[in-house]
Amino acid sequence: MFIQSLVVVDAGYSNIPYGTLGEDSVVVISLDQGSSSHTPALRRFLWAGVLTVACLIAMSIPAQATESGTVAVGGHGEASAVPDLAVISVGVEVRRSTAAEALEAHAVAARALLDAVHAEGVADRDIRTESMWLNPVYEYDQSDNSFLAGFQAGQAFSVKVRDVTKTGKVLRAAVDAVGDAGRINGVAFDIEDRAPLRHRARAAAFKDARAKAAQYAQLSGRRLGDLVSVNEAASSGASPIPILTAQAADASVPMAPGEIKEEIDVAVVYQLR
Repeated sequence: MFIQSLVVVDAGYSNIPYGTLGEDSVVVISLDQGSSSHTPALRRFLWAGVLTVACLIAMSIPAQATESGTVAVGGHGEASAVPDLAVISVGVEVRRSTAAEALEAHAVAARALLDAVHAEGVADRDIRTESMWLNPVYEYDQSDNSFLAGFQAGQAFSVKVRDVTKTGKVLRAAVDAVGDAGRINGVAFDIEDRAPLRHRARAAAFKDARAKAAQYAQLSGRRLGDLVSVNEAASSGASPIPILTAQAADASVPMAPGEIKEEIDVAVVYQLR
């Protein structure tokens, strides 16, 4: 039996005009709705673009190559691993009557924090200043008139902790070194070399897409032919853990590194025989 066109469209994508399909083409659009770091709206937008490209490629194949039709599908792949790197955002902030006093107090606190972090084995190459500030502080009197009440100075550092098990200890050392001037803005766990993880996710995504294409070929009474194209969508990144503050840090500062998950989506087009 010869099928001129077969269209399977996921919910939200049913507005593809029939007239855009080739006379003998078999186009199947299957969007995986699995978990992703993208919002549903963004994910639908990305997939619409990727699969549109895949379908256009399928329809642009010369007539002699499309006599048996084509199938375009999407595949989703994931891979997880335990993080081997922690990046903490830590800093100091002080308030004094004058700008000069605020800068000096900030400098003393910053030096104490850096000394404490170094003492925990963090190398200079793993510490970077992210921002520094000196701002006037205004307050209001009983008549609701503003007046200059002092100056606030601070500095934020990005610190890489390569031994994940020491993350809580480094945080605690930073807080103890500067007291109330300490600020811990956040922690993110990651994998230093994500390439192997990405390769595994990519392999899983392609395997998923090929399995779908093979199933649709079987359902339409055809056999899967040559690969025409592969398009890869954006992948997800690492997710930070909840923000910690100096007041929340206790003697143990418990950390939960969890796992880092890489997700990749692909759109593939195969010929059908």
